[in-house]
Amino acid sequence: MKLYSKPGACSTADHIALQWTGQPFQVQVLTAAETKSPEYLKINPTGAVPAVQDGDFVLTQNAAIMGYIADRYPDAKLAGDGSPQQRAQAARWLAFVNSDLHPAFKPLFGPGQFIHDESKYDAVKQAARKRLRGLFEIADRQLADKPWLAGFRSFADPYLYITLRWAANTGVDLQGLDHLIAFKQRMDADPGVQAALKAEGLD
Repeated sequence: MKLYSKPGACSTADHIALQWTGQPFQVQVLTAAETKSPEYLKINPTGAVPAVQDGDFVLTQNAAIMGYIADRYPDAKLAGDGSPQQRAQAARWLAFVNSDLHPAFKPLFGPGQFIHDESKYDAVKQAARKRLRGLFEIADRQLADKPWLAGFRSFADPYLYITLRWAANTGVDLQGLDHLIAFKQRMDADPGVQAALKAEGLD
């Protein structure tokens, strides 16, 4: 399997998940310009990461790729113990990060997509930070009595971790969210996380 990733993007979460499988894989680290190249657009016409190639099979969209990695390497138990209940819990928290947390960062990354008046950019960003704080409070409560979002290590955890890195770089207030901070520290110390970050030049 080959992963196309961009350093620090949501694709780094897939890179971590692949590290956690313990199986061999390739990764091609792209620059922003390279994601718009004709060669890459043949793989993903949206010009976004992640994408994976597994033989002749090509897949895009982060949530779909995470599910594929879990199904391709079931021994890693990234979707739980094989029961419908654990897979549903893992998918639930993956959906929370993919559909709620990730999009909530978009006003911070590109406020001009939401309002043309540059004098209002700071207000748009502050509103985004407030919304993100509320979402991270949900994750913090979920982690109050468990080390992982779904109660077991799953494909949701690397994605949450990447959003925490974004939060640190965009001024999102995480003060007092002790369970979330402890989760990030555990992830920072994880060998698979460290290997993925090193490979993408993020260590």
